Amino acid sequence: MTEQEIFEKVKAIVIEQLDVDDADVTLKADIKDDLDADSLDVFEIMNELEDDLDVKLEADENVKTIQDVVNYVKKELDAK
Repeated sequence: MTEQEIFEKVKAIVIEQLDVDDADVTLKADIKDDLDADSLDVFEIMNELEDDLDVKLEADENVKTIQDVVNYVKKELDAK
């Protein structure tokens, strides 16, 4: 799976979970500061990604931006 494909999947889940505008979900967007997510939101996003991509993810505090999420998912998928 390419980074672009992962980004599109993450973007769709973030839009659904956080009810934010499509244009707000960029690679540089900070999940908590820019998208107003709380820790539970991040947990739910990670769970949804786990289910959709059949990969094990932790709600890691080092995941701050959408790019961080994409990188983390890519790393986990590549390790499978």
